[in-house]
Amino acid sequence: MAFYAVRYSYSDDPRLDEIRPEHRAFLGGLVDQGVLLASGPYVDVKPASALLIFRAGSADEVRSLLEDDPFQQHGLVGGIDVTEWNPVIGVFADQL
Repeated sequence: MAFYAVRYSYSDDPRLDEIRPEHRAFLGGLVDQGVLLASGPYVDVKPASALLIFRAGSADEVRSLLEDDPFQQHGLVGGIDVTEWNPVIGVFADQL
């Protein structure tokens, strides 16, 4: 299993606040499954975006998992960048 860093770029749709509780509940389920290790928004970044750290078998697996995200289902994600990541120092490196 490898680590993947995902950058979500959000649309400027005002429904983000309305759908956010469903989005966070969905991400919480991925944490419970052990595939999502960390998630959170970037601060004062335009367009609004977030970083998600996954442990998965492939980038395609990560993309597939995220297809069920309510933000994606409602068209609120403007871009997704999935990149394999090699943590060599810190708490994630200890999990290799």
